[in-house]
Formats: sequence, C-alpha cells, structure tokens
Amino acid sequence: MGANPYVHIPKESWPSWTWYAIEFGIVIAISMLVSREITNSIENLTPEVQNYVFMGIVGLIFLAWYIGIRGFILKKKILRNKY
Repeated sequence: MGANPYVHIPKESWPSWTWYAIEFGIVIAISMLVSREITNSIENLTPEVQNYVFMGIVGLIFLAWYIGIRGFILKKKILRNKY
C-alpha cells in the first residue's frame, strides 16, 4: 500500500503567525488577571496610582514571559524538536 498524496498537513495550510497571536492574547489575559488581583490586594491607592501599578505589573509579566521565559528558557537546545 502506498501513501495517499492528498493528505492534509496542517503545518502547510495553517498560517504560523496565528500561533503567535494566540500566545500574545493568552499572555496578556493572564497578566491582566494576575495584575488585577495584586493591585486589589494593595490598600490605600488612589485611582491614578492604581492604574500605574496595574499597567506596570502587566508590563513586567509580559516582559518576563517574552524576554525571560520564552527568550532564554524555551530556546534551549534540549527543547528543540528537530530530527
């Protein structure tokens, strides 16, 4: 039996940039939820300061993911899946 030449291969038909968009949305959503909980736990903040703290925490989590975790940890040779 031979292989079917009309097999659907998702890697060739699915645009690769959508995975980055999905990852971006997930990272932003998680960082906003975490930031909301941290900001709500800090007492005696005015609304202006609360906004700065909220966006600062969102930015720190976002940078920690894309520069720290994704940039260094997930780029290790042992994690590459090349055959």
